[in-house]
Amino acid sequence: MDSSQSSGVDRSRAFAAGSASDADSIPAQGVSRTPPEDAVAGVLRLWAEVHPELDTEPIGVLGRINRCAALLQHVTDAPLGDAGLTRPEFDILSALRRVGAEMTPGRLARETFASPAAVTKRVRGLADRGLVTRRADGRDRRVAHIGLADEGRELVDRVLPQQLSYERALLSGLPPGDRAELAAILGDLLLLLEGRLGSLGH
Repeated sequence: MDSSQSSGVDRSRAFAAGSASDADSIPAQGVSRTPPEDAVAGVLRLWAEVHPELDTEPIGVLGRINRCAALLQHVTDAPLGDAGLTRPEFDILSALRRVGAEMTPGRLARETFASPAAVTKRVRGLADRGLVTRRADGRDRRVAHIGLADEGRELVDRVLPQQLSYERALLSGLPPGDRAELAAILGDLLLLLEGRLGSLGH
């Protein structure tokens, strides 16, 4: 038996041993099992030990939202990266595509939840690549109108289905009913925060 065959057998034996060990560790029917602990649950548990008098419920909601957002920023851009786009750039192209008309940088900032300065920088880069067009206002040369170039429209229409499929796969571990309920709850939270904090973003 050569070394590669030997290592394969060793891995198979280790897997079988691990499976048997795992099976032995499964609690008998009717015995409760501690659910897996996410990162924020660990944070809550530690704060409860340090400051048991504090109500840390907000961390359970906002901490998990922030944690999910941070993780998704690292993984949801794979199809976009293949197309040479960042998420903020794609947000601008998508906004122009779904609105179907030219927009000012200020309007684009509101549509993409970004600052006007950031939008101006991203639009400049997209224009240099021929994905968007810029037109000065006929009455006020300080105002620009941003439009979607043909190449930009084709890029959005090609990448969007790929991106949606990728993101759908990320959520596939949640049952459809749970995804719908989560979307509804997040929608309620977004309306609440927009009402209280929306004016602070611009």
